[in-house]
Amino acid sequence: MAVIGGGDTGADCLGTSLRQRALSVHQFEIMPKPPEQRDPSTPWPLWPRQLRTETSHEEGGIRDWGVSSVKFTGDENGRVKQLHAVRVGPPPKFESIPGSAFTLDVDLVLIAMGFLGPVRSGMIEQLGVALDNRGNVATNGLYQTSVEHVFAAGDMRRGQSLVVWAINEGRQAAAAVDRYLATVAEPVPHRHHALT
Repeated sequence: MAVIGGGDTGADCLGTSLRQRALSVHQFEIMPKPPEQRDPSTPWPLWPRQLRTETSHEEGGIRDWGVSSVKFTGDENGRVKQLHAVRVGPPPKFESIPGSAFTLDVDLVLIAMGFLGPVRSGMIEQLGVALDNRGNVATNGLYQTSVEHVFAAGDMRRGQSLVVWAINEGRQAAAAVDRYLATVAEPVPHRHHALT
């Protein structure tokens, strides 16, 4: 399997996958490999630019830097079978390095890339749900948004966090939706959708 993203969430995905007995886990990061020691360009008190090894990384897996995932291919049932990638140069251009394309056989891909908030164009704007002061979808204590019959959970509601929080929020939101549906007098119109 593969994890796309080299941050904390990617490390969490890697560790969880290993604990779930994945045969192999590759973690890809588009940025170049950071230096082993604090980079002089980030002196204290700035956040240090340097390689970090989380406890999840100590459990195993293969980390690789300067890799951009290009596409996925799969079987006729829509199951992913291969990840196609290419090695890239440094930011900000991340130009493909000629002759560096490669393919990895996978049966699962977890995307743990940088989160900049929910995409507002499209469903959020069309539904007109309220946002909180951080730009995430605002909800009450029952995961309900400002629009009747519309719920939100996970990063969309909470903001960037760990996958364990997303799992927990998904379960709690599902229970809240179940309680809500059990109490509404009329069926929910089909045109409404839950945000996740």
